Amino acid sequence: MKADKPHVLIIGAGFTGCATSHDLALRGCEVTVVERGEIASGTSGRTHGLLHSGGRYCVTDQEAAIECIDENILLRQISHQFIEFNGGLFIALTEDDLAFAPKFEAGANACHIPIERLTPAQALKLEPGINKNVLLAYTVPDGSFDPLRLAMAFAATAKQNGAKFFAFHEVLTLLVNGQGKVEGVRVLDRHAGKEFDLQADLVINATGAWAGKAIGKYGQSVPVVPTPGIMVAYDQRLIERVVNRLAPAGDGDILIPQRRMVVIGTTSYEVEDPDYIPVLDDQVEEMFRQAVFLVPGVKDTKMRGIYMSARPLIGSTTAGRSLSRTFKCYDHKVMDNLDGLITITGGKATTCRAMAEKTADLACEKLGVSAPCQTRQVPLVSYREYYRS
Repeated sequence: MKADKPHVLIIGAGFTGCATSHDLALRGCEVTVVERGEIASGTSGRTHGLLHSGGRYCVTDQEAAIECIDENILLRQISHQFIEFNGGLFIALTEDDLAFAPKFEAGANACHIPIERLTPAQALKLEPGINKNVLLAYTVPDGSFDPLRLAMAFAATAKQNGAKFFAFHEVLTLLVNGQGKVEGVRVLDRHAGKEFDLQADLVINATGAWAGKAIGKYGQSVPVVPTPGIMVAYDQRLIERVVNRLAPAGDGDILIPQRRMVVIGTTSYEVEDPDYIPVLDDQVEEMFRQAVFLVPGVKDTKMRGIYMSARPLIGSTTAGRSLSRTFKCYDHKVMDNLDGLITITGGKATTCRAMAEKTADLACEKLGVSAPCQTRQVPLVSYREYYRS
């Protein structure tokens, strides 16, 4: 199929799939993206919308923290359309929080995350809505973003460079020849109810928490642990900056301003099936308690909505919040002796461009394409162009 240019088929149109389509289209590949729902209809559309500074991970997961701050800076440069550059605070509310402060400060410095130490009075002047009993605070370059616009901006730019997107097309099986080479996928057009084959030189599985399910029996070798979290939105914007608890990662440790709302997140537990995640009343109540502790004004708001998503965390001998938030790219030729298939999973929304770069590097190596990555310099077009293209 390489008569003109190599054809790469990407399964999944979340942040990573859309960013990877953008990268590969810039490198001159023919790109097709198939998605069983609409753009960002899985985990990507159910995030709390935090542009991570890396501060949450700088003590216990410094690899992920450095990825976050580096990509935070890059995303600010290549697109302004979906990011609110509001900054963030890490606030100490207990003596235990104060005891964590030296570790946080050392971790942030080690990960080149710019921070500034604030007195309680300085913190309250910046954010009058936070708990008046604040003992100490640090500024961090957090931000918030619109999840759908982030995915669509990458997709729109990819489309302008020739990528094709097939929403509501579900992959049923991989097409594997007698030599153990993936040659494409069989898909179901969920609108028409018809099945057909899509041929490709390389298939990329970018389905996140579904990475172990989307490619059938070959997904058993992908160590992804779907780890859901509950988020709750309230109907008033009580803060202008992201407010984090200055403490080890825990449930309800971050409150994010989103448009005219605030969103508290998140819980963390493991499930086997990312398609079935129950909303548990006790977790919703815990989110409310933690939100009120950070910003007492939440007690006078009304709940706007409850939602959840399954993080695609990389499995290991640890569990839950101990799992790394970094990402990995798997070549199934190495893992399963199945050529023509790559899986990319893990990571954060903030790091989707970096995830795409690493995936595209491996894809181009396998396809014999020498074009370099351009996504660090190329500005994204407006998300509105996705439907205009």
